[in-house]
Amino acid sequence: MIILFVALPLVVAGILPLVGKVSRRVVPDLLANAALLFLLVYAAITGRHLIAGGPVLQQLSWFGEPVAIRLALDGFSLLMLLAIALVGLAACLFSIDYMEHYGAKANYYALFLVMIAGMNGLVLATDLFNVYLFMEVAAVASYALVAFGLGRDELEAAFKYLLLSVVATAFILISVAVIFGMTGSLDFAAVAKALQELNAGAAVGVASAFFLMGFGLKAALIPFHAWLPDAHPSAPAPISAVLSGLLIKVSGVYAMTRIFLNVFGLTPALSTVLMSLGALSMVVAAFLALGQKDMKRMLAYSSISQVGYVVLGIGIGTPLGIAGGLFHLFNHALAKGLLFLTSGSVQQATGTRDLDEMGGLAKRMPITAATNLVGALSIAGVPPLNGFWSKLIIIIALVQSGHPVFAVIAVLTSVLTLWYYLLMQRKAFFGKLNEKWAAVKEAPFWMTAATVFLALLCVGIGILFSSTVTTWIQPAADVLADGVHAVIGSWGF
Repeated sequence: MIILFVALPLVVAGILPLVGKVSRRVVPDLLANAALLFLLVYAAITGRHLIAGGPVLQQLSWFGEPVAIRLALDGFSLLMLLAIALVGLAACLFSIDYMEHYGAKANYYALFLVMIAGMNGLVLATDLFNVYLFMEVAAVASYALVAFGLGRDELEAAFKYLLLSVVATAFILISVAVIFGMTGSLDFAAVAKALQELNAGAAVGVASAFFLMGFGLKAALIPFHAWLPDAHPSAPAPISAVLSGLLIKVSGVYAMTRIFLNVFGLTPALSTVLMSLGALSMVVAAFLALGQKDMKRMLAYSSISQVGYVVLGIGIGTPLGIAGGLFHLFNHALAKGLLFLTSGSVQQATGTRDLDEMGGLAKRMPITAATNLVGALSIAGVPPLNGFWSKLIIIIALVQSGHPVFAVIAVLTSVLTLWYYLLMQRKAFFGKLNEKWAAVKEAPFWMTAATVFLALLCVGIGILFSSTVTTWIQPAADVLADGVHAVIGSWGF
């Protein structure tokens, strides 16, 4: 019953506004977190058993009549469902205390779960139309969540996000129209099979270019990144964690990767373009992050840089490169989610995101400082944390595939990443305590619990990286490494 990944959060989201009329705090908190905990357990335990014999396909029906929605669960989609559930649960736990001063928590949780349902549906979709449909479900909820505080900056950021997202959607729909015109179908398996039989290289090239621009905007790859540095800092901290940790990867990287590798097939030219865009995003965004004084804005640029690593790894096209890219996607989701949550703790305690106004906060917020350090070192690639292993795999894959220049760029960018994260640590947490923060206290229980949860995952996966790769990453990488044959052979029904 893989439909539960979509149906459960939608049903709970529909109930929450009604429940909010009766209980404004405890019951909405409990319902939202219980739903996400169930999705996590279902993905981690039941999901693996479901795909033990291969991909699972489900045709949805309405009163016994089939509808035009088919869902498929394979190793790649299961990895994404696990990441969505982990980061989503941590952000939801964090929201219990953090969203108290915003009010309307039931409405907040309803939008949050609609966004989760949209992301889950997208990674389970088997055709281009439903990719678009679920992408827009998640996007519409995210616009409202970015603007949830109704402040001037939040509304401006949400509007900018909306406008550029509409442009991305237009590019994607143009590509969908081209593909449908050539093949007469939108189903992944049917399109992949038809494209192998047709001599339509020019049309596929046009569709690939528009898909690249559309999904590049969704993923905030440079030069399509303009919306992200405004949207992510302006949103409430748990929403920033989900946007940066999950949404740009699901709506951008996942969709792009699924279509390019499992439907079109990764050509040498497309591989070069993806690697070049990945490297450009890594380097440029790292330098932009280095110049930021706003804590959350620095993290936003860091997200662009790290998505560059993911695209670089997947763009190599080798089994090892794909595995490294997917492993870094998963690791970055956890670590960047952690960093945005800790930045929310700091902002709530101090009322500022300006690093120059901070200083010595580790003396007043030791757990927040420690978990922030874990996230920062993980993304910078410091051993033995999880981010080190995924970056190492990508670098080894680059060397083995004959791309030493890209490997050097990846290493130097990692050093640059460590530089700006240590700068953030020094300005925010180390040194002499600023006198105006003398009365600051550690974050409330649920906010602290959420950050500790993600920090422990970063450490645990770093220590147990081999079993993590074997259990979760390799099945996902195998699906992509098999290319169009994985979709034609398993999803054609």
